[in-house]
Amino acid sequence: MTNNLMLKKWIEECATLCQPDNIVWCDGSEAERERLEKEAFATGELIQLDQKKLPGCVYHRTAVNDVARTEHLTYICTSRKEDAGPNNNWMSSQEGYERAGAIFRGSMRGRTMYVLPFSMGPINSPYSKFAVELTEAFMSF
Repeated sequence: MTNNLMLKKWIEECATLCQPDNIVWCDGSEAERERLEKEAFATGELIQLDQKKLPGCVYHRTAVNDVARTEHLTYICTSRKEDAGPNNNWMSSQEGYERAGAIFRGSMRGRTMYVLPFSMGPINSPYSKFAVELTEAFMSF
């Protein structure tokens, strides 16, 4: 959990939009990793490999609907079209929020929203940036 009021507000807004059944704050502990792996083994998302030949290794199945970026569905949202560059699809920020809102509305019903804080770079580096990911795919981290 956090004391950062802006972060709490953002997570509440996202949860109101996506409507998850549960919200879990990830802490990166060994106990958490073991619990999540156990859940993934139970669903078949993770498959234990031969531990004599490959100790600590597992096979992870990606969801069949988890696809890579598609150019025709990717937009740069800015206030001015020319800021998107000549080779990108452009959309106003307002339209982008409206479209994304329609897609995300209720998208996590029946699922758990995982709040995953992370550092983009070494924690003690002045160049690192801290971020938070909201996901229903707990094996993505």
